[in-house]
Amino acid sequence: MQHIRQPPPADDARADDAGADDAGADAAGAAGARRRPKGLRLIATTDLHATLLPWDYFAGRPAPGRGLARAAGLAGRLRAAAAASLLVDNGDFLQGSPLGDFVGLERGLAAGEVHPVIAAMNAAGYDAATIGNHEFDYGLAFLERALADARFPVVSANAALALGAGPRRDRLLLPPYALVDRELTVAGQPCRLRLGLIGLLPPQTTVWNAKHLAGRLFVRDILEAAAAWVPELREAGADIVVALAHTGIGAARHVPGMEDAAVPLARLPGIDVVLAGHSHQVFPGTAFAGRPGMSAAEGTIAGRPAVMAGAWGSHLGIVDLVLDHGQAGWRLRSGRAVARPVARLGADGRARVAAPVCGRVAAVARPWDAETRAALGRPAGATRVPLHSYFALVAPDPILALLAEAQTCHVRALLKGSPDGDRPVVSAVSPFRCGGRGGPDNFTDIAAGPLTMKDVAELFLYPNQLRALRLRGAEVAEWLERAAGQFRRVTAGAVDAQLVDPAFPCHNFDVIHGLTYSIDLTRPARYDAEGRLVAPAARRIRDLARDGQPLDPEEELILVTNDYRAAGGGRFPGCGAGRELIAGPTTNRAALAAHLAAAKAVAPATGEVWRFAPMPGTSVTFETGPGALAHLPAPGGRAILPAGPGIGGFLRFRLIL
Repeated sequence: MQHIRQPPPADDARADDAGADDAGADAAGAAGARRRPKGLRLIATTDLHATLLPWDYFAGRPAPGRGLARAAGLAGRLRAAAAASLLVDNGDFLQGSPLGDFVGLERGLAAGEVHPVIAAMNAAGYDAATIGNHEFDYGLAFLERALADARFPVVSANAALALGAGPRRDRLLLPPYALVDRELTVAGQPCRLRLGLIGLLPPQTTVWNAKHLAGRLFVRDILEAAAAWVPELREAGADIVVALAHTGIGAARHVPGMEDAAVPLARLPGIDVVLAGHSHQVFPGTAFAGRPGMSAAEGTIAGRPAVMAGAWGSHLGIVDLVLDHGQAGWRLRSGRAVARPVARLGADGRARVAAPVCGRVAAVARPWDAETRAALGRPAGATRVPLHSYFALVAPDPILALLAEAQTCHVRALLKGSPDGDRPVVSAVSPFRCGGRGGPDNFTDIAAGPLTMKDVAELFLYPNQLRALRLRGAEVAEWLERAAGQFRRVTAGAVDAQLVDPAFPCHNFDVIHGLTYSIDLTRPARYDAEGRLVAPAARRIRDLARDGQPLDPEEELILVTNDYRAAGGGRFPGCGAGRELIAGPTTNRAALAAHLAAAKAVAPATGEVWRFAPMPGTSVTFETGPGALAHLPAPGGRAILPAGPGIGGFLRFRLIL
C-alpha cells in the first residue's frame, strides 16, 4: 500500500486563530517523556458535490459558506496549527452541481485534461479519499478516467467488479485501504505513526445507478466488508484505523444491507475513528441530541471519535486524537471531534468566513467555472408564470406541473402508433429544492420571463434518465401511499400541528399528474420514511380518480418517472426489474429542454391535482423560505397564512385544513 509523508503547510495557511484545540499539547502530569501524549489531527470533507468555488449557480450570487476553495483555506490553517495532520474526503465529490454535470454530461475531458474536482483536490493537498454513490452518476468509465489523475489514494473496500467467496476474495474496483505514515516526536526523537484508512459506501449504490452498474458492479454490506478488511489493516501495521465511511448515522442495530451504518460501524472491533457522510447532516450537532451512545460534547459514537461535515464544503470535520507511545507502540488515549462551519452568519445577516479561499484551488476552478456559466447562460425558452417551490409540499406546484407536462409529452410521442399508444399516461414528479438540510435558500424561485439552461438544470437537478412503467391502478394507488408518508398524522381539531415529517426527504414526495386525489391526514402513514410497510391496514389516499371517474384498480396505465425511481430508489411499490416499458437514454432534463424549446412560452396549470382531505377546525404549520411571502396563494385558494419566524432563517406558515 502507498505510504505518504506529512505534506508541508499550504502556502496561504496561517496559524489557526479560531480557537481549535491543539491535540498535540502534553497532558499535565504525564509519567515520563515516552508516555507523554502526542496529537494527530484528522480533517475531513464530505459530499462536496463538485462545489469548488463559493458561488451559487442557481441564485447567481456568492455563497460564502460553501465550496472546496473555502474549506481548503480553513483546512490549511488547521493543519498549520497541528503537530501532524491528514486531510481526507468521504465521497460524493464528482457530481451534484452545474459544474459537475457540465463536465460529466456535456463537455467531457480532453486527452491529458485533469477533472477539475480532482485537480482542485490535488491542489488542496488531500491525503486520501473514498467514493460515494454519486461518483457513478456518469458511468464507470468516466469515474475511472477521473480518478486516474488523483495524487492521493482513493479507496473502497466494498465496491467490487466481481464477488468472491468473501470480501477479501472480491475483485475490487479500488484498493480497499491505504496506509499513511506520519511522524510525531517522542522524547526528542521522530517516531512513525501508521494510519490505516478504509473506504466504504452504501450497498444501495447499485440500485440507484442501475443504468450504469447493473451486472458490472456489486456492493457488499458495509459491516461485512469492514469486519473482513480491518484485521488485515492491523496485520499490515496500522496503529490507528480510520473508516472513511460514505454512510449516514442511522439505527444502532446492524441490519444487513443498511444504508446508514455509522453507528454499528463505530462499534466494530478494530475501528478507532468514523468519518461519516452521505446524509448531508452535521455531527456533532443538534439533530442527534439525546441519541443513545452519542456525545455531542466529545463528538463520539459508541465511545469512538466520529464526525459528519455537512455537504458542499459547508463544514470541516475535525478529529483531534491524543496518543500514547510506549514499548508496545501507539495507543489511542482519547479523541474529540467537532464539525466546524467555514462561515457563520452574523447578527447583521452577513457571513463571517473562517478563512480566505485557498488560492491554488480557486486558480484551478476558475476556468471551468467560466465555461460552466457560459453554458448555463444559453437560452432555453420562456415562462409566462413564476416557477417556485415554496409550497411544493402543501399544494399543487407549478414546477411539478411543468415537469409532468414535459415528461408526458415526450412519452406520448414515443408511444404513438404502438400497441400502448392509446393507454392513459400519468406522470410522477417530485420536488428537489424544498429547504431541508440545504437551508432557507434551498428553494427554486424563477421569475416569469426568459429561461436559460441554468433554469433547466435547477428545475431537474439530477442527471436521471426518463423511464415509463406499465402499472395497474391498484399499484399506482400504492405508489401514492408511499409518497403520502411525507406528512405526520394529524388529529382532527388540532391547532398548528406540525405537518411535515423532517425525516422524509422531499424527493420522495411523488405527485402523479393525470390523476386527482386527496390525502387523509387523520390516518397513519402506510409507509415510513424508509419505504417500509408499517401500517398495512392504513389508507391515506382517497377519491383517486382519472378524468373525473374513480380509478379502476385493474386499469393499466403508463406511469412516467426516472431511472432512479424505476430501479427501486425510494422503495416505491411497483418498481424493479421487468416493469419498464420505455428505458431509453433520454434524460428527464433533456425532455424538459425539448419541451421548452418547442413552446413559445409555457404556462403550467397546477389545477387541483391533489389536496388534503378537509378537516374543519384544524390547522397545521410548516416552514419554507422567506421568498414565499411574494407567492402567497390568491384569495379563494388554499388558506396559507404567515405564522412568524421559523428556525435557522426559515419562515413559518399556517395551513387551514
